Amino acid sequence: MKTTLSPFHLAIPVHNLGTCRAFYRDILGCEEGRSDTHWVDFNFFGHQLVIHYKPKANDSSLHTNPVDGHDVPVPHFGVVLDWDVFHVFAENLKSKNIDFVIEPYVRFKGKPGEQATMFFHDPAGNALEFKAFKDLSMIFAT
Repeated sequence: MKTTLSPFHLAIPVHNLGTCRAFYRDILGCEEGRSDTHWVDFNFFGHQLVIHYKPKANDSSLHTNPVDGHDVPVPHFGVVLDWDVFHVFAENLKSKNIDFVIEPYVRFKGKPGEQATMFFHDPAGNALEFKAFKDLSMIFAT
């Protein structure tokens, strides 16, 4: 099915609104929008991301699934960037000493769906993945 790409809206829980607000604004470079005492909107690469305060849960267990020899955190979210933007963004994150779960690399090399990818957590433990395809038509390749 072919559709026109529309911005998504995603609301995620954070247990420290101030720390996460600074992370998304200052580390990831997202422009801040509306806010209140318990939530903040961000322009997340053209999409609407809202961080909502939620007290820290007692269950801090993480789950991963194996993908291309790496343990990918589940759940996770992120954005597909242009190839060149991805690499500039990755270098910027490295200069800010991001603690990567999976360092930036190219997975599925030479196969359908070849992509650059990286994973890291925000201060609340939400896993983020940023990726890029040299050929965007490969995004759903089988």
